[in-house]
Amino acid sequence: MLSPQLKYAYYPGCVAQGACRELYLSTQALTQALGIELIELKKAACCGSGTFKEDSQLLEDTVNARNIALAEELNLPLLTHCSTCQGVIGHVNENLKQCQTDNPGYVEQVNGLLNKEGCSPYRGSTEVKHILYALLTDYGLEEITQRVTRKLTGLKCAAFYGCYLLRAQKYMPYDDPFHPEGMENMFRAVGATPIYYRGRTQCCGWPLSSYATKESFKMAGMHIQEALANGADCIVTPCPLCHLNLDSRQPEVEKVIEQRLGLPILHLPQLIALALGVSPQELGLDRHIVSTKSVLEKLGISY
Repeated sequence: MLSPQLKYAYYPGCVAQGACRELYLSTQALTQALGIELIELKKAACCGSGTFKEDSQLLEDTVNARNIALAEELNLPLLTHCSTCQGVIGHVNENLKQCQTDNPGYVEQVNGLLNKEGCSPYRGSTEVKHILYALLTDYGLEEITQRVTRKLTGLKCAAFYGCYLLRAQKYMPYDDPFHPEGMENMFRAVGATPIYYRGRTQCCGWPLSSYATKESFKMAGMHIQEALANGADCIVTPCPLCHLNLDSRQPEVEKVIEQRLGLPILHLPQLIALALGVSPQELGLDRHIVSTKSVLEKLGISY
């Protein structure tokens, strides 16, 4: 029996609407294929990707309390496909829920600022969930497997969890933050083979890229080299910022480490939707800097 229709308040974030437009497209295609309804939060603001708190924790909390309140108005969980957004907004939600008990005056301060701008107050009545864990816990792997029409047999996929998805919040109820299996279980569900390597839960280097570019690219290069050495056909990531450092900047990474890489980097929704029979064009697989042609050829699919 397939899962009943699910509905979420959809927070796409900034990067998926700009530099990684293919993530936005593939998330839409995937959720449509699964019968999941997304109500996009068009009035939502950038989460700040962790930079707001460098100036003011109150700023970060207030901006993201507003984002959460938009989902609360709909009485829906907030869904994102960006690990960074999930980490930042999820941490704010966790912190403010705790403050409702330990420091209610702080929540009143945040809501006072929201009230001045005509925004709904933060209530602490919903949760923030990344699409990976929404699919694993709400939809279910068994149901996803039943929907597969194009098994990804023989495709060796290396997960790249990155930093925020697993460790931004104090309590991670869906996975082991140090030895996660969520993405690997998803790979198995769609017929692919998971590849394990040391760097899959480490930082991609993106946070360093604006002030320590060479070091950032060395980090990215190290992870890609390790995935290749372990036989990966591609890296799959749940974070568009990781995707930017691993895919968009891979040609620059190659120059820094003085080695040819050429490893395709897929967004998680692209991989799952591909197994559901969605065309590569609909998933924006031709928009990547590193060609995804080798992945499609291995699966016997053409653009």
